[in-house]
Amino acid sequence: MPDIAFHTQVPDRLAHACRVARKALRAQRHLAIVGSAEVLDRVDTMLWNMAPQDFVAHCRADSPDHVLQASHIVLALPGQAVASRDMLLNLGDDVPEAWGEYAQVVEVVSADDEHDKQLARQRWRRYRECGHEPVKHDLGQKTV
Repeated sequence: MPDIAFHTQVPDRLAHACRVARKALRAQRHLAIVGSAEVLDRVDTMLWNMAPQDFVAHCRADSPDHVLQASHIVLALPGQAVASRDMLLNLGDDVPEAWGEYAQVVEVVSADDEHDKQLARQRWRRYRECGHEPVKHDLGQKTV
């Protein structure tokens, strides 16, 4: 049964996602980041352009097998299969299909985007309908 955490009141969702990815990589966790093509393109660029000491190597879910096997962080579109991952970071609008296969799920919710907040409430309800009790982490001014 996965641990589900909602990081709320996040000023910049994608910057926060990059910090979560950096932290996961440093902990040698296997992370799948799920989102739309547009969001993943932006995250991809942001991860490659982090400071040299924060280099976060990653790949796309449609990369060759040898690249996927060597990568701790994989960017995936909703519905794309990602093997052997223990952590899921959802930047999509909906609950990802395979969320129950992960040990940990992290949802990132904007501080200022009301539409994003509404979608997050729907995802929260969906997890609860499936018998899980998400944990809310109100970040406000905090950073990961």
